[in-house]
Amino acid sequence: MPIRSLSPQPTLVEQVYEALLSEITEGKFGAEQRLIQEELAEGLGVSRQPVQQALLLLRSHGVLRDAPGRGLMVAPLDPEHVRDLYEIRRAVDGLASANAAERSPDLARSEGPAFIARGRAAVRSKSIARMIAADMDFHFFLYGLSGNPLIAEVSEPHWTYLRRAMGEVLVHGNAPSGIWDEHEAILAAVIEGQPQAAERLAREHVSHASASLIAEMAPAEPVQRRAVSRGRRTAHSDSPGVDATASGRRFSQGRRTKP
Repeated sequence: MPIRSLSPQPTLVEQVYEALLSEITEGKFGAEQRLIQEELAEGLGVSRQPVQQALLLLRSHGVLRDAPGRGLMVAPLDPEHVRDLYEIRRAVDGLASANAAERSPDLARSEGPAFIARGRAAVRSKSIARMIAADMDFHFFLYGLSGNPLIAEVSEPHWTYLRRAMGEVLVHGNAPSGIWDEHEAILAAVIEGQPQAAERLAREHVSHASASLIAEMAPAEPVQRRAVSRGRRTAHSDSPGVDATASGRRFSQGRRTKP
């Protein structure tokens, strides 16, 4: 008896997951807001079962947490966790970019500029969803160029939480500044077949993104109290611009970029 071929289309649970994550990322559900299964199912036009499964997945990925009493609510962001994730990203993205420069410069030259163009267009649109999706598309493109499929597999689970953090900053912060200049510089090093330069630029890019995100996430009042206690002036201080490296979650193997 032949084995039934698998459909590349996302399942209903994956569609509900993506819909809910998008709502949270774009600020339509705020931190500590309780999510009611019945209301979500009615709004999405589906039964409660896929909603329940999607909510449990979001909890396992750190986007939701148990609410007092019963149910789930949107988890507040944890800057320490974001910092830890970016430490991993710095190493992984550096490796991916170095490998891409060694193994796939021709493919980077032929396909890479389109990712940069889409990213700049997303910034001009000021659409949070488009900016996040374009950023993730670029980074998964580099992961594909690396020739090591484990890089994308290791990275993918962490992008859900990163997407949540980036969305929070974009909703309440500034438009990204300089992010696509950095992406273009990384791509140029890959195209030129310079692994050391590509790795260095990728690691620097992730460091800049991490510093900007964490700075924007930090509450203003505690920072001011600490500064005042040390006799430092804090009024009218400038905060770093947001480098929101972000994107849409990949639900199927088929959506990952491969060299």
